[in-house]
Amino acid sequence: MKKFIFFLLLIPFWASAQEQNIQDFVIKENLSKNGKLAVVALDSIGNTNETINGNYLFTINGFSQALQFHDGVAVPAQKIESSTFVFFSHKNQEKSKGRLFYIYKTDNGLSPFAISGLMFLIIPAIVLGIAYMFKKVIMTAIALAIVFFIFNHSQGLDLSKIFESIFSSLKNLIG
Repeated sequence: MKKFIFFLLLIPFWASAQEQNIQDFVIKENLSKNGKLAVVALDSIGNTNETINGNYLFTINGFSQALQFHDGVAVPAQKIESSTFVFFSHKNQEKSKGRLFYIYKTDNGLSPFAISGLMFLIIPAIVLGIAYMFKKVIMTAIALAIVFFIFNHSQGLDLSKIFESIFSSLKNLIG
């Protein structure tokens, strides 16, 4: 009987709780189509991870916010009023994951498009390569770059988000 009680006392030390970490996530339009986004936690093969429940800390455009997940889905409180760039970042114990999205708002709802941070390196490199090949077009390339940054800034994209997206993409590419 003593061995049985001793064994029962050791069971809590052998059992360990499974950690719930958000390995990856994607942004979709909320099912109620109320102008809000939904953050969907994904597992390693890209399916919705329905075991994710509770509060998880996300950084949305530089502001920390605890999102309440239910069956792998959370809805931030902010409503999207117009088309804009939104940078979502989540850091768990192992690694951090950041993604830049362009949210296109129409009368039918929201359409999020994921933007790779590497595009902010590739597109200017292509523009500079073309400008170098055609030296007469340098002023046009500079004017296009200025227009590109003015448009993106008016839609909510600033240099800090661009650099954060680039570094996050490079981290995900390397590790």
